[in-house]
Amino acid sequence: MATIAATGPAVRRSADRLLLAGSLAGPVFFASAATQMLTRDGYDITRHPISQLATGGLGWIQITTFVLAGLGGIALAVGVRRTLTEGTGRRVLPIFVGIFGAGLVAAGVFTMDPEYGFPVGTADGPVGEMSWHSIAHSAAAAVAFTALAAAAIVLAVRQARRRTALPAVLNGLAALILLMPMSPSHMSIQIAVNGLVAFTWTTVVAVSLRRSSWSA
Repeated sequence: MATIAATGPAVRRSADRLLLAGSLAGPVFFASAATQMLTRDGYDITRHPISQLATGGLGWIQITTFVLAGLGGIALAVGVRRTLTEGTGRRVLPIFVGIFGAGLVAAGVFTMDPEYGFPVGTADGPVGEMSWHSIAHSAAAAVAFTALAAAAIVLAVRQARRRTALPAVLNGLAALILLMPMSPSHMSIQIAVNGLVAFTWTTVVAVSLRRSSWSA
């Protein structure tokens, strides 16, 4: 998957740590989100997107989760930049991954509005008018997932040119899922699926690059 430059042990250790951080972003995000889904009163995945966990008195947990996952994405971007030194996409791939990470940080800083009965005590319906921070949250999340879809496309092209068909197809499929239009009636579930696809992708890429960097 990767083309590794002839670098010293210190540089490789630095890249390895960055890739490790990137590989942990997804598992940490979903461990935190799943725990909150099961323990916070009133939360319903069929009605409430994961981002809504960032509202209410315990919202700081999901805010922190977003920020940590975003920093992991940025670490992955730097690790990709230091590991992929030749071939198609070596310059733009880390940029797209970095935008994904930065978008997650922004999505954590700017929270969405409480609605549809969550947190408990919120009116059981959509918010009348979105706040500026909820608009910023939606924009940041959209940019983040679009950037990651672009990264998956770049990697698919890279792998196709290297004649690794199955990884190319899987990356193309990931990009297709991330770019699918949102269905208003199933938006919360679709967002969760997109998150699962996105963080599976980042974890697989990080683990693959770590293996290739130390076997080079």
